[in-house]
Amino acid sequence: MSQVKIGLIREGKVPVDRRVALPPSHARKVAELYPGVELVVQKSDIRCYPDDAYVNAGIPVVDSLEDCDIIFGVKEVPVDQLLPGKTYFFFSHTIKKQPYNRKLLQEVLRRNIRLVDYETLTDKTGKRIIAFGRWAGIVGAYNGIWTYGRRYNLFHTRRAYDCFDLEDLKTEFAKIKLPPIKIVLTGGGRVAKGAMEVLMGIGIRKVTPRQLLEKTFDYPVFALLNARDYNGRKDKEEFSRNEFYRTPQLYDGCFLQYAREADILIASAYWDPKAPVLFTRKDIVKNDFKITVIADITCDIDGSIPSTRQPSTIEQPIYDYNPSDDAVENPLSDEGNITVMAVDNLPCELARDASASFGRQLMDNVLPELLGNDENGVVERATIAENGELTKRYRYLQDYVGTNP
Repeated sequence: MSQVKIGLIREGKVPVDRRVALPPSHARKVAELYPGVELVVQKSDIRCYPDDAYVNAGIPVVDSLEDCDIIFGVKEVPVDQLLPGKTYFFFSHTIKKQPYNRKLLQEVLRRNIRLVDYETLTDKTGKRIIAFGRWAGIVGAYNGIWTYGRRYNLFHTRRAYDCFDLEDLKTEFAKIKLPPIKIVLTGGGRVAKGAMEVLMGIGIRKVTPRQLLEKTFDYPVFALLNARDYNGRKDKEEFSRNEFYRTPQLYDGCFLQYAREADILIASAYWDPKAPVLFTRKDIVKNDFKITVIADITCDIDGSIPSTRQPSTIEQPIYDYNPSDDAVENPLSDEGNITVMAVDNLPCELARDASASFGRQLMDNVLPELLGNDENGVVERATIAENGELTKRYRYLQDYVGTNP
């Protein structure tokens, strides 16, 4: 690839996100591996790595990225900060036609920006090759247990964002003393595996879904639920995972059997709007609905979990959901409420670890394609917009952005 200039953006979205796509040591390695690449970082007083760390790594710190060809961010770039004609990499949160980011994609098209979404960077089999999922799972599970401790005044631990890194966070695990509660964890990917790291690190034993439903324990347990555990074909035929993800409308949900037994739900499974919801508000108000704490790592607003009415923030991580009135209330305000943890930027609580992990994936899986000839089509498949138009793969978004965005 000919000479190219890459910039690491100063995150502009509010609430503040302290992550970065390439930490200083990774940025230095990129400069060494690709002599044709000039790498700079935009000044920031919020980033988890200070500007001096980049300077010490030999990476110039600049005020503006206007002369860069490619710009790496993490969260959505505020519309008024988008630079025309650039190639951007960030999580756009537009591929599900999220209403709150419609204007963002419209402006990407107006400003002739090439947008590559991290969420759509995959290998030939469709498997994602870069993500913060593990860190969302780690922090989300920890926050869920922290929330339960707060609700019932059982123990007091530091928040994840008060810890320097994961190793520091682990020193809090010994302070956690739980009664013999039952926890259900949905999902099966990076997020769920990250959550299991925490649950098992705390000493919570894993049991099967059937055991969680049928047995009584004198110690805390959790069960990992895959899609087949709480969805069944409407025609009562055998469950097919591939079919479920392809045509989830053929299935009905059967999650309520777990809601009658579990005390905590940690939700980390991807949800397709065509798929069954986990439960409804009417289900929650029934006397046999037992769950009182929900850690919704997915944070799908008005999605599969009716109590997730809004995202929460790192500073104010929980709120109460009053199912009788279908209303959000102050946290821990009534025993009849469900306490919800729905922080939508969980990896930011362990920003240094999350950035280092993400940077390794970017270097190993993406940059060779981006700075080579993209022979595996990795960047091409993930390019949502280019030359003022949606690419072929993402033309289903045309009605979302409008005919004349």
